[in-house]
Amino acid sequence: MSEISPNTAETGSGALEPPELSHLRLERPAPGVAMLVLDLPEMRNAMSDEMTASWVRAVDFLAGDPTVRAVVVTGEGSAFCSGGNTSWIAGEPDATVDRLRSRMLPFYRAWLSIRRLEVPTIAAINGPAIGAGLAMALACDIRYAARGAKMGVPFLRLGMHPGMATTYLLPDVVGPAVARDLLLTGRLVDADEALSLGLVSRVLDPEGFRDEVVRTAAEVARTAPIASRLTKTALLRGHESVEACLDWEALAQPVTLATADLQEGIRAAQEKRAPLFEGR
Repeated sequence: MSEISPNTAETGSGALEPPELSHLRLERPAPGVAMLVLDLPEMRNAMSDEMTASWVRAVDFLAGDPTVRAVVVTGEGSAFCSGGNTSWIAGEPDATVDRLRSRMLPFYRAWLSIRRLEVPTIAAINGPAIGAGLAMALACDIRYAARGAKMGVPFLRLGMHPGMATTYLLPDVVGPAVARDLLLTGRLVDADEALSLGLVSRVLDPEGFRDEVVRTAAEVARTAPIASRLTKTALLRGHESVEACLDWEALAQPVTLATADLQEGIRAAQEKRAPLFEGR
């Protein structure tokens, strides 16, 4: 897998150079696939200030790169992400509610910015995903876990209310009953239980885990990009009724039927070959 250096643009002629990043790496392991690697293994990839600022720059960059068709997020070392770096909270015991709120909201919004990417996003949970780290994974479209990875939202065990939209994202993924269990007990679950709860979609062996996720992301990247983005939009809209869903699909499906990619998809099926979608 090739890491993109800050001074090298691998996204094609005229592409913007990737931003300077700290505690975070941006890689392009396969055509159309970008990978964000949380890179602070000595702190179990806790969300440092430097990592948070880099995350925003990286998401902004990916949002403006038309060659990106899928994004993978994973952690360096043995952990996915141990959550927010709360040492500053412990270091300011006299901080007011207003001061803490003014710091937390930008932090939440920074990490949830991945939700605004129009392309599919995959959290590759290679190890523990705890608290805000799991919330960030919940903000991705798909979650895969390495066997043995632990996940949980133990906010109450630390004496704090959940943050980073966990009380919205977790019920949206696993349903209200399971969300109550995980949030109110603060217990951790392993990858196999997470699969049974619907918290992750697949559990893979740790050996070759990242490569297997990249292969899946590459398959996603080979789908028709217009159809992919519109489908993601539909899923994020959370239609209030079947009729609202039909109204959207009656617009979005004809948009894709009018594309050159649709004609390529039909030809490829007839010719028994893989389609080559160009996003037009």
